[in-house]
Amino acid sequence: MATLNLGILAHVDAGKTSLTERLLYAAGVIDELGSVDAGSTRTDTLELERRRGITIKSAVVSFRLRGMTVNLIDTPGHPDFIAEVERVLGVLDGAVLVISAVEGVQAQTRVLARTLHRLGIPTLIFVNKVDRTGARFDDLLDEIAARVAPAIVPMSRVDSLGTRQAAVQAEIDWLRLADHDDAVLAALVEERPPPPPRAHDEVHPVFFGSAITGAGIDELIDGITALLPTKGENSEVSGTVFKVDRGPAGEKIAYLRMFGGALQVRDMVGADRVTGIRVFADGGTVTRPQIGAGQIGTVRGLTKIKIGDTIGVRDGKAQKAQFAPPSLETAVVAKPQHKGDLHVALAELAEQDPLINLRQDDERREVYVSLYGEVQKEVIQATLAEQYGLQVSFRETTTLHVERLAGEGSAVEFNKVDPNPFLATVGLRVRPGDGVTFDLAVEPGSMPAAFFAAVEQTVRETLRQGLRGWPVPDCAVTMTHSGYSARQSHAHAVFDKSMSSTAGDFRQLTPLVLMAALRRAGTVVHEPIHSFTAEMPPDTVPAVLPLLARLGAVPLATGVHGIDGEIPAAKVHELQRRLPALTRGEGVLDSAFAHYAPVRGRRPARERTGPDPLDRKEYLLRVVRRTL
Repeated sequence: MATLNLGILAHVDAGKTSLTERLLYAAGVIDELGSVDAGSTRTDTLELERRRGITIKSAVVSFRLRGMTVNLIDTPGHPDFIAEVERVLGVLDGAVLVISAVEGVQAQTRVLARTLHRLGIPTLIFVNKVDRTGARFDDLLDEIAARVAPAIVPMSRVDSLGTRQAAVQAEIDWLRLADHDDAVLAALVEERPPPPPRAHDEVHPVFFGSAITGAGIDELIDGITALLPTKGENSEVSGTVFKVDRGPAGEKIAYLRMFGGALQVRDMVGADRVTGIRVFADGGTVTRPQIGAGQIGTVRGLTKIKIGDTIGVRDGKAQKAQFAPPSLETAVVAKPQHKGDLHVALAELAEQDPLINLRQDDERREVYVSLYGEVQKEVIQATLAEQYGLQVSFRETTTLHVERLAGEGSAVEFNKVDPNPFLATVGLRVRPGDGVTFDLAVEPGSMPAAFFAAVEQTVRETLRQGLRGWPVPDCAVTMTHSGYSARQSHAHAVFDKSMSSTAGDFRQLTPLVLMAALRRAGTVVHEPIHSFTAEMPPDTVPAVLPLLARLGAVPLATGVHGIDGEIPAAKVHELQRRLPALTRGEGVLDSAFAHYAPVRGRRPARERTGPDPLDRKEYLLRVVRRTL
């Protein structure tokens, strides 16, 4: 039986979880439709999800649909939880992007659509809420073509649009498809039946319907089973971990998509042995001796497993979404007697969401987390209280900047040559890159592999704080010089550490060399910029424009629905707070990360944590204290 791993994605409140519920009902998995408002949906299982009425964690449910096994993954729609979506996209065969017929294309819709296109994930578009007052058809199709993807193919029409009696009829708009498909155009010219449209990264079939009333659901199911491609199986063992959770006893549970081969109970993964496997099937999970190609399941016993880890060989289909990193940071504060417990709890939460990016300030004994928004902060606070019994507060949220290299720079320190106090030679060259990369311009056999590993690991750790204290996320680092003192001992004596290099020498010297290279290259501080859509009555636009100017926002387009533009992330909250007063309470703001831009004016700095390699004397003193 063919297997389709399907993601349901949308801007928050477009009806994504309600659509998931309707598909489960149509497949016979549930006998009664749940409600988001009532907190009774199948995939929103966390108490916090039910209470807030939003999806926070991705959830998997498997069912059979017209001769096909569908592993459906419901994902969060709120932009604060975009990292959860990112981890899911790499394991999908296809996706349904949900758009509200009333609100239309929103900020998160565009972010998701761009990412789906970049990853080449075949996508159907489902326009939900055709039964709601204000639902649109023709102008919404134009909006989707202009703001999501030009190559769209309407697959249905709607009668009684915008009423509870809205009904959907299957009807393909061949003329729109002919604009993007030469085979269809030729068939129409020759007056013969055109070939059926297939969803791929260039063409997106568009279905209309209502998850609440069920209108158009049969047509959508036809599209899911007929238009989205299932993947072939590989013989080599290959799987990707896209989620990590904790069981009742605190044990790790890894969520795994297998691309090829099979993983069995008692198989070794690294130093760990698989102790249990459950596979998603028939609306739940079942214990199985193995998990095979195309399946999604949970695996126990892997104590060292992390999100993004590969089981076996890495499959080319498993891709990284690469959404923007969080743009906010805050310190989490607990009572002094609970600080140890807080760090343990946050470390476990970081396993489930690595992008919260724990940062420890040993001197102040404070821990910082990175955030996408205020809702995520509230969720962390509630999770710590409910799951760990910890009452915490937060310091003021600050905007996370990044540093980008202005040019190239090099530095080197040689073994046994002043002022280098470490038994190591390290030379590094830095230049602008795409992500952090580490390469060798020296012979790999010129010193033990453990020493090279120590340098690379330290490079990645050190780049979390650049010249101004901000992360340096895009830097190509090349090791240009290497050297060490071979293992030595005094005559007739045992190994003498003071005469021989250790990995510690390379870990301690690397920050000094790397920061010297960064100084020579120079860095420019960048701030996160959000794209925004501010919907408002047309006559209130003139009152809003001066506020945008004061906030450093740049309007890019104005229309009947309001203003599109860009704004520094640090000013989004203020715009959201002040918009209603200027628009008779009717203004609505949607925003999403767009890009980074150089900071204008005074460059902000972030206080450093740990030994500061920019202050050589202080750095060496602190290193010495640590080793005593």
